Amino acid sequence: MDNPYRLRELVARKGERLVRAAIIGAGEFGASFVFQAQYVTGLDMRAVINRTVERGVEAFENAGIASEDIRICDSAKAVAQALDGGKYVVASDLSLLDGLGFDVVLEGTGHPEVGARNAETAIRCGMHLIMVSKEVDSVVGAGLSHKARDAGLVYSLVDGDQPSLLIGLLDWARVIGLDVLAIGKSSEYDFVFDPEAETVTSNGKTVQTPGFGALWQVGDRSAIEVAEARAEILKDLPRHAVPDLCEMASVANNTSFKPSGAVFHVPIARPIEIPDLIRPKALGGLLDEPGMIDVVNCLRYPDGSSLAGGEFIIVACHDQKSWDVLAAKGHIVSRDRKCVMLTNPRHLLGVESATTVLSAALLGMPTSSPTPEPKCDLVARATCDLPAGTVLTASGHHHTIEDVAAELRDGGAIGEDDPAPFYLLANRTLVCDVAAGAFITKKAIGDLSDSVLWRLRREQDALFF
Repeated sequence: MDNPYRLRELVARKGERLVRAAIIGAGEFGASFVFQAQYVTGLDMRAVINRTVERGVEAFENAGIASEDIRICDSAKAVAQALDGGKYVVASDLSLLDGLGFDVVLEGTGHPEVGARNAETAIRCGMHLIMVSKEVDSVVGAGLSHKARDAGLVYSLVDGDQPSLLIGLLDWARVIGLDVLAIGKSSEYDFVFDPEAETVTSNGKTVQTPGFGALWQVGDRSAIEVAEARAEILKDLPRHAVPDLCEMASVANNTSFKPSGAVFHVPIARPIEIPDLIRPKALGGLLDEPGMIDVVNCLRYPDGSSLAGGEFIIVACHDQKSWDVLAAKGHIVSRDRKCVMLTNPRHLLGVESATTVLSAALLGMPTSSPTPEPKCDLVARATCDLPAGTVLTASGHHHTIEDVAAELRDGGAIGEDDPAPFYLLANRTLVCDVAAGAFITKKAIGDLSDSVLWRLRREQDALFF
């Protein structure tokens, strides 16, 4: 957590162009990074790589770059000429930047296969690799980190997304000696209770909830029993989201904390209830033991404050007097005063990613673990019968796959009959029937000799298992 201060000192002392960066992918994350980078001292955001070059141009123009200063390039020579002329580059191929002074590249396509190919290209071209695409990291992050280190480069998850920010919050807590019992995040979608209409809405779906108001306050009841009663009433609203599982798999692979279960407990809880729920069973919570990760569905009123997908840690309150004082200052302490929740209630996409970019280039440090390990895999289970020939299309903002659920399991080498990593399946065609409730195995998607992601996964498996 001291990295930003060290980075600010380095930038102020040097007073010159320090880091030249490029980003692959001009979606929400990429566009926000391109915009904010124009205001970051010491960062030269000079190139956008995007399959559709028009989107790259749009990202630069939205960031205030004049159209006459943007060049669409289809050759390394054209890129070099544009850069020499002080122009901004848009291209569709990362390899065109090879040898042209780029220090860091952010991979933000969200496409597992394309992202894996870009990752290899970045390392081959001698660029530090910031992995925005959690889909890639969940399959081969540990192997890519090892490959980058062998090349004298940094591989890092990115500030602006929850995994890196949660890891940073945990590191900060450990530096100052806090006893961290559990860590986690608020899910992507809040559960919003309208007491007048007696409805709850989440992710665009609304259900009638007569009598739900009686479950708003825990009072002197068990927080677990109240959460279970809420879940029963709201059983028609999904509580599990693939991106939450994917992100927390990355956290598990970068820390000593492990998932609390295959799909987490995901209680529907108001923020003030979280330190009563997300703690070990020995303290009356949901978790089997200390050192676990979980996800919470944030319950609030329509005008209530949200955790907004933010991160939290649960800390033991060993010094009762200090935490009584801190509770009076607004920190959320459990009812029995044994635990406190400390939050980072935000993730700002590319707006805050400069800390990771500058840390990699100037400090030689990631904002995630320098040595992640594949402790956890995100795998897939069919939610209905899937016949051979079904295309497992990953679509939408979160790259989910229709009729396929995700869950977590211990990491390990992938054989033909083992459940395949969720994003290894993306956009592949089933070569055999898969029954409802069954895991989708590597065998079910057949030959992957054309897959860079699968080759990298085999290399990772050989390295760690």
